[in-house]
Amino acid sequence: MTKMMQSTDSGAAPLVEVQNLKVVARGEDGREFPIVKDVSFSVKRGEVVALIGESGSGKTTIALAMMGHARGGCRIAGGRVRLGDSEVTALSDAGLADLRGRRVAYIAQSAAAAFNPSRTIMTQVVESALIHKTATRAEAEIKARALFKALALPDPDRVGDRYPHQVSGGQLQRLLAAMALITDPELVIFDEPTTALDVTTQIEVLKAFKAVVRDRGTTGLYVSHDLAVVAQVADRIVVLRDGAIREVGATGQIIDAPRDDYTRSLIAAAEPQPRGTAPLTDSPAPLLEVNGLTAGYGGVDPDGLPRIPVLDDVGFRIHRGSTLGVIGESGCGKSTLARVIAGLMPRARGSVKLDGKILAPAIGSRSREELRRIQIVFQMADTALNPATTVGKVLSRPLAFYHGLSGPALDRRVAELLDLVKLPRKLAARKPAELSGGQKQRINLARALAAEPDLILCDEVTSALDTVVAAAILDLLVELRRELGVSYMFISHDLKTVRAICDDIMVLYAGCKVEAGSREAMAEPPHHPYTDLLTASVPEMRMGWLEGAGAHTGAFASMHGGRVVSRAGCAFYPRCPLGIEGLCDRERPPLRPTVRGTEIACHRSDADLMGLTVRGTETAGHRSDLDLMGLTTH
Repeated sequence: MTKMMQSTDSGAAPLVEVQNLKVVARGEDGREFPIVKDVSFSVKRGEVVALIGESGSGKTTIALAMMGHARGGCRIAGGRVRLGDSEVTALSDAGLADLRGRRVAYIAQSAAAAFNPSRTIMTQVVESALIHKTATRAEAEIKARALFKALALPDPDRVGDRYPHQVSGGQLQRLLAAMALITDPELVIFDEPTTALDVTTQIEVLKAFKAVVRDRGTTGLYVSHDLAVVAQVADRIVVLRDGAIREVGATGQIIDAPRDDYTRSLIAAAEPQPRGTAPLTDSPAPLLEVNGLTAGYGGVDPDGLPRIPVLDDVGFRIHRGSTLGVIGESGCGKSTLARVIAGLMPRARGSVKLDGKILAPAIGSRSREELRRIQIVFQMADTALNPATTVGKVLSRPLAFYHGLSGPALDRRVAELLDLVKLPRKLAARKPAELSGGQKQRINLARALAAEPDLILCDEVTSALDTVVAAAILDLLVELRRELGVSYMFISHDLKTVRAICDDIMVLYAGCKVEAGSREAMAEPPHHPYTDLLTASVPEMRMGWLEGAGAHTGAFASMHGGRVVSRAGCAFYPRCPLGIEGLCDRERPPLRPTVRGTEIACHRSDADLMGLTVRGTETAGHRSDLDLMGLTTH
């Protein structure tokens, strides 16, 4: 990737050449309209070129055209795509079948959707080599194991015997890369391959991708909306908007000296600034108080505890008009916490109080007023909104249920809600499939606001959105908080986003609260070692960051905390570079105050923890926590 392998002859023809590419889509009225407009660029052999832009910019459409493919309702209407000596856009169906998977390979965003859950990993990884007859089964399996090792997968000799559900998301993404590379393709297309991963998994996958592409001299087309990630992997960047190129340049030039206003707006959106304000009330009484919360799945044991624990003794407070950020890797219990608070999942122990009154564990036992006061906004608006129902009806249901509205009053309130989330009123007649991702998430939020709640549980509401749209959603949340006095619990695996919008932050690991405090207090060390790992894993928008960050994060064992493995000892001990044998593996650390006013669950002293953060900063060369949180002045 960045300067991984230069072309041996600077005057040689590029491997990939796109000239005046035009792709059109057919609207509901039967008319065609352009979605890719006269796009031209090239990719040299051994080079990685990134296509970057917000949703709808044409990134994936252009990438698919490299394989001679257009999605349903679309067609390649003009221009040419050349790969080596082949005119891709002129190939027959047989020629395209030979091209795809052999000369051009595609790594999709969702590895889970790309794998068949009923077949072993090895069977699927070698399939392309067998179809294209580039190797025998035995040869392909030997090559696959070599790729597993090159991609830093654990137990490379046996991981292929597993099924997709038996490996982590980050491992599955690397296995998808092995599947793509098994035929030694001339071009590999990376389509948002780390977007759905949390930061610690993302850094592992990026390092593995970068190493294998460098060592194999692979030519790549990297599709992303994340400029910080692109800065680590690309030699050149093509900036797209509305299907047209806005700027093309070397990665360093695009990042450090962008020429186009749109490029500058992408860079600004990728570095979220603090948006939070002080809590809107000075009342010492919390709006929400959670104490000793324990929850999980699989029934209960003789002690009344879940057989598969997900949350263990979690407690916190949210004051009226304030925002609490909950951060942690996938599987740490963030979404389970929201579901328990909302009553969608029972708790085994502990209490949830709203304005001092204990809420019933199950949603069916709560009053309509209690339901109204706590609303949840789910991550995937696509699955949260009924595809067969218009936006107007989606918003009408909570208005009728909680406020008894009907007729003209109901219609007026639907229009007001659309105004509130800054959407045109005419969208009330449309169905979710007719909306963009950002519009659907705004409808998701408007549905929660229809109840006029005191607390909204936001579960990864921006993680599926590009940086520009996500920034607009964050601005909207802050504006609604200021206008309506609503409180939020904001769940995310994106540390930058949490730091930008939240007053207080709580870090979860393996279902346990390991650190908590105000945003300002958590801007400085000492940190829990896990928080230090999360901070060190947030990509920075500068070339070479990945190599420096790898030196520090390499001190942490490469495994991920999902379930509570043991209630004796610290759950982070197997990964912790400061773990004390005989203590950390046997005694669970209590939450204790630090010199800066935060809480940390760690046996180590503040001085020990300060040393870990300082060493990491010196090794990785990354900015201070104050810089990352946007709390310094320049």
